[in-house]
Amino acid sequence: MLSDPIVALATPPGRAALAVIRLSGQGAFDVARRVISDFQTHPPRLARLASFLGADRRPIDRGLYTVFPGPASYTGDDLVELSCHGGLQVPARLVAALHAAGARPAAPGEFTRRAVLNGKLDLVQAEAVGDLIDATAPAQAHAALRQLEGGLSRRLAALRESLVQVQALLSYDIDFPEEDDGPVSPRQIAGQIESVAGQIRQLVAAAPSAERLREGALVVFAGRPNAGKSSLFNALLGSARTLVTDIPGTTRDAVEAHTDFLGWPVRLADTAGLWEAPAEIDRLGVEVSRRYLAAADLVLLCVEAGRDPGADEAAIVAERPTLVARTKSDLKAPPPGALGVSVITGEGLGELRRTAAERIFGDQINLADLEPALTRERHRTALLRAQDALAEAIPQIGAQGDSVLAAHQVREATTALDELLGAVDIEEVLDRVFSSFCVGK
Repeated sequence: MLSDPIVALATPPGRAALAVIRLSGQGAFDVARRVISDFQTHPPRLARLASFLGADRRPIDRGLYTVFPGPASYTGDDLVELSCHGGLQVPARLVAALHAAGARPAAPGEFTRRAVLNGKLDLVQAEAVGDLIDATAPAQAHAALRQLEGGLSRRLAALRESLVQVQALLSYDIDFPEEDDGPVSPRQIAGQIESVAGQIRQLVAAAPSAERLREGALVVFAGRPNAGKSSLFNALLGSARTLVTDIPGTTRDAVEAHTDFLGWPVRLADTAGLWEAPAEIDRLGVEVSRRYLAAADLVLLCVEAGRDPGADEAAIVAERPTLVARTKSDLKAPPPGALGVSVITGEGLGELRRTAAERIFGDQINLADLEPALTRERHRTALLRAQDALAEAIPQIGAQGDSVLAAHQVREATTALDELLGAVDIEEVLDRVFSSFCVGK
């Protein structure tokens, strides 16, 4: 396990009032002592004012530093956080001074990786750190914080504990085959396995909606040319991201942008109008639109308030989850009960956001607190492995089965949960998880 001193800027570079630099590892205090004047380690977790010195002992800046002795730190190792003035020059010179004093540059996510290796976080919680940083909508941040606090980890750990108990019972049956009745009947053992398998099935079934929450639901604008798609797209974003003209077919390629509807994350995609395009470039645009329609979590079908939907539009409603918006309602009243919207007056925009959020996140939006759920493909893959292993184990329970095979399959399921939580040495998984982190985290 690497524990040498590492250092990185923990805040974005650029013009700012403050910058935070993180230093951690065995010998971190010795490194800090060479850079921070009158460096002290006691009492810990107390911000102190000091001068920060370069390799030539000339002052770089004057700021605050806080000491976190291991294991009572984020990483589990000795850790120092230095708060200096922001900008480009001061933080860069201070990081360079810490390099010269004996700390190496941290790899992406290395501070959080060390927290996992030192038992401060499990792998699921570590992924939540990245999700919380990347959150663009309140619901995403809330779900990530629940996962960071251990909501999903506790649920997975309880499943793992149940499987360990099953392994112990199966071991008794293997070691004492002459006993007619073990401490627990085969029917109870099979029932316990089925209970765990059922809980895993529930988690896997809820995974798509949780992944949608983490990544943002894809809302695709569709309709005929000049139906007001791009105008509505810009109005919902609050900025002019796409060109709007009276000429049909202005949009020829998909334009994506992130926003939120009532705090729930969505990815809006403005696409080319659906029509029998005469030009090759327009036909290519229509093909792109149809590919987006196939991937959409919700299609926002734009139909002018004064026109009846055509056959192509009716087909979209029949084939895809669709919300019909009757655009340009300031020019003509929409049919009774229809969702009329106007980018000129703002009519219907709030109702559109609310209705779309309820359509996409209906199973979560009314919950006072989000249930722990799988948020990544890695989670779902691991639990599917566990689910398959348990399905193989159940027929092997009882007089007609093989307890050795059953125990092997239960161990396979337990191993899948161990890998999910990071309870075993899996360097390849760690490399993949932390490759997308910023260096200061």
